[in-house]
Amino acid sequence: MTDTYDGPILDNHLHLDPEHGRGIDAVEDFARAGGTHMLVVNKPSWMIAEIPEDEAIFESVFETTIEAVQQASDVLDGRAWPILGVHPALISKLTGRGYTPEQAREIMQAGLDIAAEYVADGPALGLKSGRPHYEVGDPVWGASNAVMQHAFELGAETGCAVQLHTEGGEDFTQVGAWAEERGLPATQVVKHYSEGRLDGPTKSVLADKDELEIAAEIAEPFFLETDFIDDPDRPGAVLGPKTVPRRTEWLLENGHEDAVRTAHVETPASVYGIDTEATL
Repeated sequence: MTDTYDGPILDNHLHLDPEHGRGIDAVEDFARAGGTHMLVVNKPSWMIAEIPEDEAIFESVFETTIEAVQQASDVLDGRAWPILGVHPALISKLTGRGYTPEQAREIMQAGLDIAAEYVADGPALGLKSGRPHYEVGDPVWGASNAVMQHAFELGAETGCAVQLHTEGGEDFTQVGAWAEERGLPATQVVKHYSEGRLDGPTKSVLADKDELEIAAEIAEPFFLETDFIDDPDRPGAVLGPKTVPRRTEWLLENGHEDAVRTAHVETPASVYGIDTEATL
């Protein structure tokens, strides 16, 4: 990558859709740009299959992601890992179909239970949960927080990190406290799509130069991510697969080698227990 850094480059949060999207072509773009490792999060279940009124739908979505990860690992100099869970916006899909918030909560928690089995049995590295990033009523908000807290309990039981999709902001100390109360260290809660500053969980910073500059100067643990959604109707959204390698090079050019090692080596080791150098 440069004279001073030739180590791993990890995208902490992106999606792959081998059936409808670019799939392995996106992985090849990432690899050609210098990327070596990725955490692949299953797409929202309703984007791959029907609304999961049957738990088998979750299994189908998770298996699709695991297969995509296996294909990605064959391409990468490093490897990929799956992050499996339930997108928090599913609660709105379910209540829109007539389910009560509590019924929706039960379905979503059942999906997380299945995801946790994949973590316990080995294929998956961590869980995904969260709460809506848009305005909802109190019953849906309460049920969503209960789903997220259930994910923390499962993370504690299986010893894995939990990635969160939530509203924006910088103060998530309450969320971190909820995790700690359930036996999951707040450092093992990862706020996806984070800004450069964050209180509570570990931040996964969208690879925007301004926010990365902030994260690098604060000198706290953080990840880089693209949230590439692999949707043919929205090519390149949120950021394209080449972005994390390019932003890593930009950080190095601006003297932030310590921050690069933090994002791609040290934080993955401390949060997920993975060795991105040994797997190169």
